[in-house]
Amino acid sequence: MSQLKGILPNEIVAVEQVGPPAGTLLEEEAEALGRAVFSRRMEFAAGRSCARRALEVLGVPAQPILRGICREPIWPAGIVGSITHCAGYCAAAVARDCRIESIGIDAEPNEPLPDGVLREIATETEIRFLEELPPGLACWDRLLFSAKESVYKAWYPTMKCWLGFEEAQITIYPADKTFQARIPRGDPGGGAGGGLCWKGRYAHNTEYVVTSLVIHR
Repeated sequence: MSQLKGILPNEIVAVEQVGPPAGTLLEEEAEALGRAVFSRRMEFAAGRSCARRALEVLGVPAQPILRGICREPIWPAGIVGSITHCAGYCAAAVARDCRIESIGIDAEPNEPLPDGVLREIATETEIRFLEELPPGLACWDRLLFSAKESVYKAWYPTMKCWLGFEEAQITIYPADKTFQARIPRGDPGGGAGGGLCWKGRYAHNTEYVVTSLVIHR
């Protein structure tokens, strides 16, 4: 799968890896993971390796990419980015922060959510909306979940606070493979304002759905 680059602006560098996770950890990253199980270490290594390859395109030297208090990647100064992985797929997207304020990407298997999960992450309005969408090649409930993940990954570096699943109201537009995220509180400048309205994009094949949300300066 190589659809992530197609849903990101040209100034963002994306690197993808398809298949079993492969990569290496720098010493500081390995120490930060502690006694994580082998599968988790491999996923983490694959994501960090994709990120370093993307940073290399930007001319940024290889360096540890550690985690913040909410497990978010800590990027080098002047860089914004996002990392995602699911079974058989891993990707990283990075950019310089002169034009891009924040990036959120997410990948999920293109299959229905486990029983009960949709009602934990979606509002009644969103559930009714999904029921009205035409049958397609994408599992709409999984796409909704992925869109909310991308929204949170873009939100947190800017706002530095938690955003619940129910707070990001997602509307999916199959005609142009976009989604809209409405968040009733806050704005990137820190004011209460009237809330936020962000537009993201998605792509899919028979195996995966991928979503992206980019906040421009």
